[in-house]
Amino acid sequence: MNTTDVSYLGLAASGILIGVAIALSLWRRLGIERSLLWAAVRALVQLLLVGVALGLVVDDGDPIVLSWLWIVVMVAFASWTVGRRTRGIPGVTGLALVAFTAALAVTFGVLFGFRVFEISGRTVVPLGGMIVGNSLAATVLVARRVHDEINDHRDLIEGRLALGLSGTDAFAPYLRSSLRTALIPQIETTKAVGIVFLPGAMVGLILAGTDPAEAVKVQVAVMYLVLGSVATTTTVMAMGLGRRAFTGDHRLVATAGEDGTGGQAPDGV
Repeated sequence: MNTTDVSYLGLAASGILIGVAIALSLWRRLGIERSLLWAAVRALVQLLLVGVALGLVVDDGDPIVLSWLWIVVMVAFASWTVGRRTRGIPGVTGLALVAFTAALAVTFGVLFGFRVFEISGRTVVPLGGMIVGNSLAATVLVARRVHDEINDHRDLIEGRLALGLSGTDAFAPYLRSSLRTALIPQIETTKAVGIVFLPGAMVGLILAGTDPAEAVKVQVAVMYLVLGSVATTTTVMAMGLGRRAFTGDHRLVATAGEDGTGGQAPDGV
């Protein structure tokens, strides 16, 4: 039997681990039993649906346009999710759309341009999912950090503006701080790969019978893909929000939490 042949009985047996998590929550009175159960059920349903949908795009005979359409839907949904998780920050959904598109353009340009992977439904959709999925949390984080930096350091930023600095220069230290905060988790994960943990792509390939050396090469490419895409999306988001924070004549605009309006992007930006 292939090591990746998981029966429905085996799948059900793996659910025992969810039971363990629920039991621990009950024991320590954490109150997250419903959340654990809902997360497990939702993940199962979503993955089963995705598994069926992927069957329509990953075969060699399937139209590649379906794969690109999947990517478009994925980017749109991820951008909406970023906007929903950062309510009150003006223009964040549109910036997220630009950020994810930029990350896909850069990453796909390298991976497919240098033939690291061939263009097919089997590569476009999974790689696109890794780019967008791994970038989403960091994009939300950097948006919140930029927003907080503006609110927390408004006096200092306006002081730098009063000294004659442009909006870009006045906000530069806080932009760098926001980007570092958003990138550090992914950098640390990249450092620890192979020593502290074995990543999912590599484990999946090994379980499927791929030679470990080949699995490592794929995993390295994937880790670089993730790090590059996270860096791209967070930079685009941070720079976009930083630019929207200033008017054309370098005045700091109101942000959400100060005037109750959610702030407005300066004209012409």
